[in-house]
Amino acid sequence: MRRTGAKLLLIAIVLLAACAAVVHAPGGGAPPPNPDKPHHATPGFRNNYLAALGNSGGNFWRWQWQRAWAGLPKPPANGYQSPSPFPMVKPDVAWLKANRSETTATWIGHATVLMQVAGVNILTDPHLTERASPVSFAGPRRLVPPALTFDELPHIDMVVISHNHYDHLDEGTVVRLAQQPGGSPRFFVPLGNGAWFKRRGIDDVVEMDWWDKQLFKGLTVTLTPVQHWSTRSFTDRFATLWGGWHVRSGATAVATPAAYAAAPPANAVAQAANGMAPSAHAGARPFSFFFAGDTGYSKDFADIAQRLGAVDLAILPIGAYEPRWFMTPQHVDPVEAVKIHRDLKARQSLAMHWGTFELTDEPLDEPPRALARALQAAGVEAARFAVLKHGEMMTLQ
Repeated sequence: MRRTGAKLLLIAIVLLAACAAVVHAPGGGAPPPNPDKPHHATPGFRNNYLAALGNSGGNFWRWQWQRAWAGLPKPPANGYQSPSPFPMVKPDVAWLKANRSETTATWIGHATVLMQVAGVNILTDPHLTERASPVSFAGPRRLVPPALTFDELPHIDMVVISHNHYDHLDEGTVVRLAQQPGGSPRFFVPLGNGAWFKRRGIDDVVEMDWWDKQLFKGLTVTLTPVQHWSTRSFTDRFATLWGGWHVRSGATAVATPAAYAAAPPANAVAQAANGMAPSAHAGARPFSFFFAGDTGYSKDFADIAQRLGAVDLAILPIGAYEPRWFMTPQHVDPVEAVKIHRDLKARQSLAMHWGTFELTDEPLDEPPRALARALQAAGVEAARFAVLKHGEMMTLQ
C-alpha cells in the first residue's frame, strides 16, 4: 500500500509539473494548416504574438530548486489561518437566487466569478473543490474555501471555461454543475475541449474558436485570443485551444460557430429550444464583460478592444506571477493587469486569480498591494480596479 501511494503521489507531482512547465509551441516555423487562422498550428494551436513559451520543462525544475533554496513562498501576514487567511464575506444567498434584474459580480475565489447579467447566471472557470490537481490527495490545496457552495449557488445557466489547466477546469465541479436541479448549464469551451466534457456525460457543450460568436439567452458570447497554453497530461500540450470570454447583453443577431453552422436554428421556436432566445432583459441597456482566464501580456487586448469595443467590466488576473523570468509569458503581474485594463478601455475592472491557491512565489496576500502600487504609478483611480473579499458582491450599472 505504501509503495502504491508513493507511486500515485509521484504521478500527481509529475503531472502538475507538466501543467506548470512552459514549453515550445507546436508547429515551429511551419505554416498553419489554415492560413486564415494562423493560431491553428501543426498540430494543435499557438499564440498570436509569441512564437514559443519558454524552452523546456527543465525551467520548471530550475524554478522549484530556486524557490526551495530561498524558502518561497513566504506565508501571508496572517499566516495560514483556518478556514481562511483573509476576511470573507458571506453572500446573500437568497437574494442571489432571486435576482433577475440587477447586474452583479460575486467573487467566489481564484478565477471563479458569479456574473448575473440580464437575468442570466454565469460562472467563470468554476472551481469549488479542495485541490487544483489531477488527484484528490496531492497538488495545490485551497487555502480559502469557496464563498458559495454548490447548494448555495443560484441555478447556473451558463459556464465559460478559459482553458484546461487544473485550477481552471475542475472535473468535480463541472460534473456537479451538470447535475444541478433544473438541468445542466450550457458550457462554452475553446476548440478541442468538448470531447473531454462528453466523456464525462456532459452534452450541453459549445466549442468555439477565437472570434467565434454565439447567441445564448440574449447574450452574445465571443471567444477571444489571450496569451497562454493548454495541457492536462504529458501528451496533450497545446492540443486544445485557450482564450478569454467577451459577453454582451442586448444581442439581436450573431454569427454561429462551426459546430452550429451545419444545422442553424430555423426559426424562433428552434432558437428557444436551443437556449438561444433573447431574455426578457435583452432590451435593457447593453452591458459587456470580459473574462481573461490565464494570460500573459500581449497585443491581443488592444485587438479585442478594436474589434469588440470598450467593456463595462474586465475580470483580470493579478496573482501567480513570480518569478517573472519564468511566469512573464503566461501570467501577468499587477502592472501588466493595469495595462490590460487600459487596453480594453474598461470602465471597471475586477481582480481575480489571487488569494485562493498558493501557486507561485509571491506571498498569497501580495497581489492586492502590488496592484495598488501599479494603479498609483499609472495614474488610475483605485476604485476603477476593484479588489473584492472572497464572497463579496459588486453591483454594476
